[in-house]
Amino acid sequence: MPRLILLNGPPGCGKSTLARRYVDDHPLALNLDIDCVRSLIGRWRDDATTAGLLARAIAVGAARIHLNAGHDVVIPQFLGRPTFIEQVERLAHDVGAQFHDIVLLDSKQNAIRRFHERSSTSSDPAHRQAQDMVDRWGGADALSAMYDNLLAVVASRPNARVISTTSGQIDQAYQRVLDSLA
Repeated sequence: MPRLILLNGPPGCGKSTLARRYVDDHPLALNLDIDCVRSLIGRWRDDATTAGLLARAIAVGAARIHLNAGHDVVIPQFLGRPTFIEQVERLAHDVGAQFHDIVLLDSKQNAIRRFHERSSTSSDPAHRQAQDMVDRWGGADALSAMYDNLLAVVASRPNARVISTTSGQIDQAYQRVLDSLA
């Protein structure tokens, strides 16, 4: 049975890294990074909200096709509202896939620090774009509010599995993800 694995969590806590690791270890699994999908939409920065909603809709369609083909899908995405989580959970049930709602979490202070460190040291353009978006939305205050929204979502989803992550401990976090899937 294919799995739809949602990796939620604050920016900079390892979602994309662990999604890449999972698909590297699982042939034909799909890393459906919505930020990458969004970057394929022309002039998405002009209306980032609409582009983000379009990217999520595209991701749901792609996930449906991939799951129906019998292959795992991993979606690494910060989600501070339950709407998309509920949408992909319904999708998993509709196609007979297992749904795994996983939240990668560090303390608020560490999550904010990790985000800024990643943005300042990474050569990945997506990380710079994320920093630019957060700066437009209010910087550290926006990250703090995002973190609080995430905690509210986690509290409303009793089946979400929270996995503690620590900067630089990718192997340990990946093993915890695998353990939660067992």
